[in-house]
Amino acid sequence: MMNLIIWNCRGALKPSLKSHVQDLFIDDDPTILIIMETHIGGDRAKEIFDTLPFQGAIHTDTVGYAGGLWFLWNPDRVEVTNLASTEQEIHALVKVRSSNLSWIFTAIYGSPRHRERCMLWENLYVVANIHNLSWIIAGDFNELMSNDDKFGGRPVNLSRALSFKECMDACNMADLEFQGPRFTWSNGHSVSSLIQEMLERFFANPDWCMLYPEAQVSHLTRCFSKHCPVLLDLHPQSNFRLEKPFKFQSF
Repeated sequence: MMNLIIWNCRGALKPSLKSHVQDLFIDDDPTILIIMETHIGGDRAKEIFDTLPFQGAIHTDTVGYAGGLWFLWNPDRVEVTNLASTEQEIHALVKVRSSNLSWIFTAIYGSPRHRERCMLWENLYVVANIHNLSWIIAGDFNELMSNDDKFGGRPVNLSRALSFKECMDACNMADLEFQGPRFTWSNGHSVSSLIQEMLERFFANPDWCMLYPEAQVSHLTRCFSKHCPVLLDLHPQSNFRLEKPFKFQSF
């Protein structure tokens, strides 16, 4: 079994972060955990992720108190080499110790600002053109691909959605299918003003899909944050996943 989880925690200084990461660790045993929108960087970030159940860590700088991206892993299971990073992305080479397979994992926290997201798309174009390895891209892109990715609020900006889709197409990426609720973020309001969006995704190129043809994405129960954790199980035991006990979420 090998699991990867991406999660926008909306601030890693919250006292209960450690217990929620511990719950993810116990329930789903992730080999790699990507934590997004941590709001902290530098030595303060290291102080916090040193208390979490992962011995390997890469983190990006925040822009003031905005952003923040952590790439955490278990060195007993994978060897991770940091290839490059910016405030919005971490590119790492992952070598799986049990199988000796290697692939690139790009972790994303897309800027809320459109202009900076355009810089991210350009960076991904560059990465796509300098390697031919198995590759996955995952994270909170802060962008939608179609009107189906949103409930409530303003309509999706189709021009921006097209730019996002064109970038993934140029990188030869497929959007991995998922189980669970469609939307990964909610504003938590009542139905009259409820807005929900699918912001977190896993993408993979054909070479990566050939390595893990049964890989399955699941949207997990939302807790602690308005974003739900998203799990990628590389070796699911079956297509059936036991549902966890229902928990009422309040925001």
